[in-house]
Amino acid sequence: MDRNIRTIDDVMTLLDGLFAPGADRWTEGGAEWWDGFYEDRGKAVPFFVEKPDESLVGHVERGLLPAGGKALDLGCGPGRNTLYLASLGYEVDAVDLSPTAVAWAEERAREAGVGDGVRFRCEDVFTAALEGPYDLVYDSGCFHHLPPHRRVGYLAFLDRVLAPGGHFALTTFAAGKGGMGSELPDAEFYRRGKLEGGLAYTDDSLRAVFADLTEVELRRMNDEPAESPLFGESFLWTGLFRRPA
Repeated sequence: MDRNIRTIDDVMTLLDGLFAPGADRWTEGGAEWWDGFYEDRGKAVPFFVEKPDESLVGHVERGLLPAGGKALDLGCGPGRNTLYLASLGYEVDAVDLSPTAVAWAEERAREAGVGDGVRFRCEDVFTAALEGPYDLVYDSGCFHHLPPHRRVGYLAFLDRVLAPGGHFALTTFAAGKGGMGSELPDAEFYRRGKLEGGLAYTDDSLRAVFADLTEVELRRMNDEPAESPLFGESFLWTGLFRRPA
């Protein structure tokens, strides 16, 4: 008889286990899948480009974000947003599950000459001992790979590491016409045992999830042409929120 659920961590582990083997994209158990994803650098994946998000650049250029401070890049991948933040003078902690992605990001940082301002970490953000507080927590494509129950830990993590008056920004799959990701109800993911490639969100659902933060901007990302120095795809939401001081 199994009656060993005593803590929130126990509940999270139980719910993680409702998903099929190999479905994990959100804990260290998913690192191997992400390694395979990043192994072929020549794949036609939009965010493999060495360009920062148009929304992040826009936030800085319009004065919505300070041009400097301490930043955390969640799910940094090959480091395209990490390098941009470092170029502005941010001290950046960049975290990803995949050793392959982190190695690629470190290589880019060396080539860009910004390695001294960045600490790359191959870790699970739910268990990493990250040293906040951070003036900016940036998530470009991590949040939509979390199963519904992991939002609890994600919000607790933000509460722990985000500085008073600090900013949280993200890009995530957008529901609706031209969007991307699954629009199934939360409960259906547990019945199916998989996340169907990632969860899509409406603007109202994002406002509800991050209701403890003050919305600064929430919109569809702009599409950017191939020749643009910025990354942008309209199948994503981009949001900027501020923690009360």
